Amino acid sequence: MNTRAPLFSALIGAGLIISTVASAQTPQLQFPQASPTGSLKQHVGLTDIEITYSRPSAKGRPVMGGLVPFGQVWRTGANGRTTISFSTPVKLNNTEIPAGKYAVFTIPGEDHWTILLNKNTTGNALSYDASNDVARIEAPTVKIGENIETFTIMISEIRDDSARIELLWEHTVVPIRLNLDVVPALQPKIEAALSGDNVNKQYYYPAAMFYYDHNLDLQKAKTLIEAATKGNETYYNVYLKAEILAKLGDKEGAIAAAKRSSELASKAEGASGFLKLNADLISSLK
Repeated sequence: MNTRAPLFSALIGAGLIISTVASAQTPQLQFPQASPTGSLKQHVGLTDIEITYSRPSAKGRPVMGGLVPFGQVWRTGANGRTTISFSTPVKLNNTEIPAGKYAVFTIPGEDHWTILLNKNTTGNALSYDASNDVARIEAPTVKIGENIETFTIMISEIRDDSARIELLWEHTVVPIRLNLDVVPALQPKIEAALSGDNVNKQYYYPAAMFYYDHNLDLQKAKTLIEAATKGNETYYNVYLKAEILAKLGDKEGAIAAAKRSSELASKAEGASGFLKLNADLISSLK
């Protein structure tokens, strides 16, 4: 009888068990990412914007013209493709962009960059195919004194119908203007919501502010703010009433409303800022 085969099998089995146990006991290591993934979500007007990208750092290396070569397509970050999505159509530096999700490539230059929005959001980030571009946008560079160590994308100067997307690294900022068609999208909905018999009174104040902020029908804004303040005066809605009356040229009415807003603000916690706003408004009308 051959005893070597069972013995050999037993030794192999024991080795596998020891290997499995050793593997189970080996600590799992997680190393820091050289270029950690970052994401940014921002609501602007009626639009949701989401940006996902990897963030390399300079670490003492020259960036513009070095890590980021001029005149060549760059993946605008590191690792995978940088992506940006818009829930509604937008304009970037006056270029119309349909709603959707796009990969962001760029061609950096010393004085300006070309921003490439590409419909292929997956695959090798180093493989760029211009046939998938949906837009090419020119943007100037701005030099700053501060040194930005880590590549950053941010959204600033946010208003109802606009914002600014900024690419920052080293001493360079690339600003991209974002514009939204909020008024034609929202005004018909406001008028429809306020035309029925059972109007939600909570709509009056934001509707009045929308009309005032966007230089729409100021008489309509006055009617809306009067409906908002009727039986429910607050320091902020009465201040808006003062602003609307001032814009309509009713100085006396605006001053009276500003004084009333200050009375309400003086009794409300955390409203001291409105005391100065009202004082400044009154001063400008005298």
